[in-house]
Amino acid sequence: MRDSGGSMNWLLLITIFVVSASGQGPVATQETAPWRDPSTHQVRFVSIDGVRLEVLDWGGSGQPLVLLGCYLTAHVHDEFAPKLTNQFHVYGITRRGIGASDKPATGYTVQRSVDDLLEVLDSLNAQKSLLVGTSCAGQILTMFASHHSDRLSGLVYLDGASDPTTPAYDPPMPDPTTLPRPIRPAPAPDRSSFEALTQRPGLKVSFPEAEWRQQFAANPDGSVGRSLMSLEIRQAITVDARVKPNYAGIRVPVLAMYQAQLPFEEVAAEFDIRNEQERAALRQEYAATRAMYTRWQQDLLAGVPTARIVELPGANLFMFLSNQADVLREVRAFAAQLTAR
Repeated sequence: MRDSGGSMNWLLLITIFVVSASGQGPVATQETAPWRDPSTHQVRFVSIDGVRLEVLDWGGSGQPLVLLGCYLTAHVHDEFAPKLTNQFHVYGITRRGIGASDKPATGYTVQRSVDDLLEVLDSLNAQKSLLVGTSCAGQILTMFASHHSDRLSGLVYLDGASDPTTPAYDPPMPDPTTLPRPIRPAPAPDRSSFEALTQRPGLKVSFPEAEWRQQFAANPDGSVGRSLMSLEIRQAITVDARVKPNYAGIRVPVLAMYQAQLPFEEVAAEFDIRNEQERAALRQEYAATRAMYTRWQQDLLAGVPTARIVELPGANLFMFLSNQADVLREVRAFAAQLTAR
């Protein structure tokens, strides 16, 4: 599945970065000083049965707001999180197997992630937290709320209120080989330095440099080295841990934000369509994507009829970066309603 702007899906996108950045990059100037993370967070570690989890604390005043990702680290929120500290005490958790958190061979079920989250919140003495989860972190939000709604004030899904167990939609996705190529493909990773990797022109969103440094090793010359992501752990998190969401068990307010599809002709304008067969395949993908989002939203509303659903035009999966102002506005408005309850 591609996002509404025609880019590759998040799993394929990160896979390309992992594979292409696993080799040696061009020789760069020797770094003169160790790189320092410029974010304002404090870093702490919480030990759970001998497994240490990284917790970032950006500080702030107000109720706890906890940021969760799929298989990116909490550092991906380095530019987004500080903008919320005037209203919340903001934390981010790097789940086990990722970044600086420990990487045990097992423990990647959604239930284990829920248990990890509960223990981290206990260690922070965080009560009535607002959980914000992107992509497959939505599975953790749903199960946690089903079991521990008393610990929450609300849930915010960022393209995360989905059902990864649904086998197919009508119409089905087309064969990827029948689709046209984008006119402006994503630029190739520049591995000469982490700064170059972060600031490549032509990207729809760019992760903070700290996130890339969590994902890849640094070569002695300052270029980007091998991937630090275990393919086995990524498989365990994104594929093996899929569960059907139990929205009916949620007892707190819900805000769910999704990517909004642009009109088909605007999407088609981003591709080099050479014949009617390619146009038909692109239209089929477009219709299948719409059917998928419609099904996800219907399932959510069936379990949580009061859920607020927002579709953000121009957003991609990492909407806290691609549509930061929109996400901040919606989160603030949602939190204000929670306070007024």
